[in-house]
Order: sequence, then C-alpha cells, then structure tokens
Amino acid sequence: MKKISILIAAAVLVALTSCTSTPKTVEVQHFGDFRDWSPTPPMGWNSWDCYGPTVVESEVKANADYMAEKLAKYGWEYIVVDIRWFVENDKAGGYNQTDPRYVIDEWGRYQPAVNRFPSAADGKGFKELADYVHDKGLKFGIHIMRGIPRIAVDAKMPVKGTDGITADQIYNLDHLCMWLYDNYTVDATKPGAQEYYNSLFDMYADWGVDYIKIDDLSAPFYHKDEIELIRKAIDQCGRPIVLSTSPGATPVAAAEHVSTHANLWRMVNDVWDLWRDVNHLMRVAKDWYPYIGDGTWPDCDMIPLGHISIRGERGAERDTRLTKDEQYSLMTFFTIFRSPLMFGGDLPSNDDFTLSLLTNEEVLKMHREGTNVHEVSDEDGILIVSSNNSVTGDAYLAILNRNNEEKDFKFSLGGRHKVVTIWDGEKVGRVRELSGTLAPHASVLYKISR
Repeated sequence: MKKISILIAAAVLVALTSCTSTPKTVEVQHFGDFRDWSPTPPMGWNSWDCYGPTVVESEVKANADYMAEKLAKYGWEYIVVDIRWFVENDKAGGYNQTDPRYVIDEWGRYQPAVNRFPSAADGKGFKELADYVHDKGLKFGIHIMRGIPRIAVDAKMPVKGTDGITADQIYNLDHLCMWLYDNYTVDATKPGAQEYYNSLFDMYADWGVDYIKIDDLSAPFYHKDEIELIRKAIDQCGRPIVLSTSPGATPVAAAEHVSTHANLWRMVNDVWDLWRDVNHLMRVAKDWYPYIGDGTWPDCDMIPLGHISIRGERGAERDTRLTKDEQYSLMTFFTIFRSPLMFGGDLPSNDDFTLSLLTNEEVLKMHREGTNVHEVSDEDGILIVSSNNSVTGDAYLAILNRNNEEKDFKFSLGGRHKVVTIWDGEKVGRVRELSGTLAPHASVLYKISR
C-alpha cells in the first residue's frame, strides 16, 4: 500500500478558513440579470435517468409529490421533463426514429403528446402540469433539442411573429445532431430565425416553464449563434427561465461566452452509474473551477443514484450500480464543486440511504454557501478540493480516492483547528493534521473551524 503525504503550509490553511472568494467579473452586456435567477446551483429532479424519452404525466406528478413532501425544505425545487415529450410512441432503450408520431402546432412548435400528458389536451400544452408543480411550491422545467423540427420545414409551416416567413426559409444543414434526427439547425443569419425562437419561449412562458435544458448545443460543435438566439428569446419572453446547455463536453475555450449566456452548462457527456464516468468527470472539472458562481454553474450532469432506467435509454431497470462509497464520493464532489444537483432516480422508490444523501443539512449548506472552490492537489490519485464559507469562516475539505486500491492520506492543517466529518457529524477534535486510509473510490468530507 503506497502512502501519499500532502503537507500544506499554515498560510494556505489561513487562506482556506478566512478568505472570501473573488468573484469572476464578466460583462453581462445587454442580457439583463439572468444570473440573478440562479443565485445558488439549481437543485431538482430530471426524468431522464429513470424514464428516458418515455416519461408520462402521472410519473412526473409522483416525483413532484415526493419532492414537495420530503425534499423541498432542503432546497430541492425543480421538476424537469426530459427529452421527446412531444412524441406519442417513443420507446425505452434508445429512441423511436423509425416511425415517430410527433405532436406539433400550426407554427412549427412541438406540443406535449396528450396520450402521455392528458392535461395537455385542447392545446393547453404544459400549463396545467406546470400549475400542479407550482401549487406544490416547486418549479417546472422541460428539455428541448436546439433547432427547428424537420416536419415543420418539410411542411413549410409559418413562423409566428413574421410576415410570411416559413420554416423552410430559416434552416440549414450545418452541424446536425448526430444521434437524434428530429430537427434541423436554425440559421441565425436568416430573417425569422430570432422570431422562431422568440415564439418558442413566449409559449413556454405562457405555460409557466421556469427551467429549460437545451440539448445538442455544446458538443461536438459549440453552437454559438443558436445560443445567442436562445438568450435573446428568453430575455424578451417576460419570464425568468433558467437556461441549461447540454450536453458536454462544453469547450473550455467557450467558457466566457457560455457563462454570459447560460445559467449552467455541462462539462461532460452523460454520467451514468459507473465509477469510470465519475472519475472522468473529476478530471475534466479541473478547468472549470474559475467559473463557479455568480449565478452561472459548470454542471456535473444528473445524479444517477437510486432506482434508475425503469424505461431508460441506457441499460436495464436497476438500482444504481455505484457502491455506497462511490455514492458518497459522487455526492461529495458534486456538492463541494457546487454543481447543479439534478437527481436522476425515481424519487418515490428511494430507500433511506438514498434519501440521506439528498438531505444532509451540513453538506447542502456547503453546497449552497461555499466560495473560493478550488482544487488543492491531485497527486497519486488522491484528489483534494476545498472551499470556504465566508459567513461562518469555516473551511470545507474533500479528500477523494480515485484509485482502484486503498490509499493512505495525510494533510497538515498548519495549526490546531476544530474538525468534524460532515456526512456523519463525527467530531474529530482539535487537531493539527488529518490522516487516514481510504478504500478504493471512497472519500471523506471535513468541516474545519478555528
């Protein structure tokens, strides 16, 4: 067993426990105060990991009911309907791209499939489902693909808000989505392009949408022009709609642009219940620490815990394959990194352990109030991440073993400090040094006080 010793000078620890962060300064220009809409990382539930493109209204409501009862008091608030809610006959284990039955209005805008979302009958869209969620004290979100429906282009449907422009006049074939063939690219240079996106977000605002996840925006091609169309469309719609761009890997070269247009953006492709996905995420995150905060959040992806893939896109129905150590490590990294937290499992199926991962008040306080998040070191597979609480003066320290074998660690505090392990609330005492042994893929999360 190889031992790794990490010694940090006292001056560094003082900085950890007493300094406040220096927020990044990014000029918002004409995009208003959209960053005020997510002052802390969004927390919620997304239907993707458990239902793929097949979720139905009763399942959305059941998850909303659970969140309202058991999670809302801890800060969980978003209920998000993921991909292809406008297809009547989608399937688990992929997508029906053979004979999909789309639901679309006369303006070329997808509508919820009534056989899956009965409250959408008579052209009501998601209004009644959003009202149901709002009545629970929660917020409602949806997923869309970027672009304009191919069937709207083929039928030359009119673009609302224009004088005679039709869908076939505002599209192109550049950088089409490689894995889902529903839409064409909206050509930002064409008259009517902005009006099309405006018409979408005006409709979503009327429905009561609070959060939107837009796919195929960031990778393998970064769609700068469409992101700008979307930002303008949200800003003109009259409702604060939090914008999530997806999937990753968002290019770091686009960091300044994405952080002035979106509230959150994916750093990686889908994270599933495999340690290799979690490990990859922690490596990719190294470049994104400077962009955490100020209402904009690098996104670790959904949390693949609990009961997943009930009718999922990836794999058979199962409880998460991550071990308990790996689940603690995932939640430790997501929370100290201050990622948005979008739980992917079926909430009503949660066991007590899974619920405990979502309701630890000290962990969520760190997630909500942490500042100056940064990587201290990543040596020999032992990742150390720190943040501060500028109000209490506490420091937070996560030590994660990314290795497939047991590892020792040692960390000098540079003076005597009060230490508590956060997940279990165990008092370590007043110590000068932290040390221990971590099992493969295990972690420990400390709160350090003067």
